[in-house]
Amino acid sequence: WKANAEGDDVHLFENEKQIATYHFLRQQGKKRKANRCLADFVAPLTSGKQDYMGSFVCTAGLGIEKQLAVFEKDHDDYNSIMLKVIADRLAEALTEYMHEKIRKEIWGYASDEKLANEDLIAEKYRGIRPAPGYTACPDHTEKEKIFSLLNAEQIGAKLTENMAMFPNATVSGYYFSNPVAKYFSVGKVQDDQIADYAKRKNITTKEVEKWLRSNI
Repeated sequence: WKANAEGDDVHLFENEKQIATYHFLRQQGKKRKANRCLADFVAPLTSGKQDYMGSFVCTAGLGIEKQLAVFEKDHDDYNSIMLKVIADRLAEALTEYMHEKIRKEIWGYASDEKLANEDLIAEKYRGIRPAPGYTACPDHTEKEKIFSLLNAEQIGAKLTENMAMFPNATVSGYYFSNPVAKYFSVGKVQDDQIADYAKRKNITTKEVEKWLRSNI
């Protein structure tokens, strides 16, 4: 989507209309380097520059619950674990494949990329794909926007009330193309940011604290 940042938020646009806003958190640690936020990797709305941002949902293991139930009934822990692992690896492989296709073809911001497998594993490509619930964007509830925007239920993926993804072998996240984009950890957030975040998301501070418990 076309996208621009406003503060620590990123607005998404389609057909010249704003369709969604992703809310992010900023590091608040005391250090010499600047405190990072994922919104920093998207051009500010005030810059007048048109930027872009993507999202994805990849899933595997559709319908394996029936076979897992058979393994459980037979007390076959080994094959049960192996089936789950294979599904997880397929989802991760699809995620990696889609990211490469996005970089080189669909979005095409790195169309001349030629990396060896070792370089791909070392993530030497341009851009990042952070996932809600992880260190750079710890709020699991932001998954709801991704799933809604992409109509993820069409591929059999959905969210539980606790924001867990189903099937379990499902990966979702964001695409950033900025060449200086790097992974980082938000870490602990203070009361002022909790209040600001609640205001931006139009929810209570208690709700924010519930989902950001490990960052408080």
